[in-house]
Amino acid sequence: MALGKSIKMYLTIFVATTCIYMVLYQYHISRQPLPSPDITKPPLYVITPTYRRPEQLAELTRLGYTLKHVINLLWLVIEDAHNTSDIVENTLNRIGVPYEYYLAPMPDEYRKSKKAKPRGVSNRNRALLWLRENATDGVFYFADDDNTYDINIFEQMRYTKKVSMWPVGLVTKLGVSSPIVKGGNIEGFYDGWIGGRKYPVDMAGFAVSVKFLHERPQAKMPYKPGYEEDGFLKSLAPLDNADIQLLANNCSEILTWHTQTKSNHPAESLNMTKYGGTNLVDLDKQLVRPIK
Repeated sequence: MALGKSIKMYLTIFVATTCIYMVLYQYHISRQPLPSPDITKPPLYVITPTYRRPEQLAELTRLGYTLKHVINLLWLVIEDAHNTSDIVENTLNRIGVPYEYYLAPMPDEYRKSKKAKPRGVSNRNRALLWLRENATDGVFYFADDDNTYDINIFEQMRYTKKVSMWPVGLVTKLGVSSPIVKGGNIEGFYDGWIGGRKYPVDMAGFAVSVKFLHERPQAKMPYKPGYEEDGFLKSLAPLDNADIQLLANNCSEILTWHTQTKSNHPAESLNMTKYGGTNLVDLDKQLVRPIK
């Protein structure tokens, strides 16, 4: 009997003590300031022109897994083709970066020309149209799939007010294309080919605010080989050098490189008589060959 009363007493003390601690804990929690919600970073729209070639999937994969490390990003993949590609879509789905996939074939007048072709212009202009119709803020950037990017540059460009610029490595005989900066101001441009351009910069060396684009409804990229960047930036007028933000530690670091993959010959047709029923049949379906 005495033992039962002792157990009951200890249980009562235990329950009472637990309740007191819970009340004190709840009071302590109520006195703590509420955690501030995470501030959403401005969205980034990365525009990548692409076209059918043996290296296409390899380069999209390399770029895609770089972009996967960047939050609040939408990848606008625009292919120079008349029909969508299942193999491209499968690659984009496997990588897992949020994307939009559209077609923008080069106009026949340029495709059939024997002169230098304005590659990627129709793709980029299609992406600009998408931005005008679907985006209201954030920053967009033309990221070719054959370049190499340090993810730090994406975080820096995210806060572009109008236009931002930075150096690009492995460009022309000079090895780098960059604004010339002195005392925090642009004094000119350093590039292996000036060509009378107002903005002799590489496509990988600038980003633009979506709002700034909306304020210039006529801005677009011209079908003029060698002058695509210059023509687009001039179409953003009025744009003074003082409006341009200098990234990459005041243009003293290289965070993007114009690394072009070695061109490969299209794969030969698989000998189905010899290799039918083997794993080579599945592998052959994953090879990108030019459309005849």
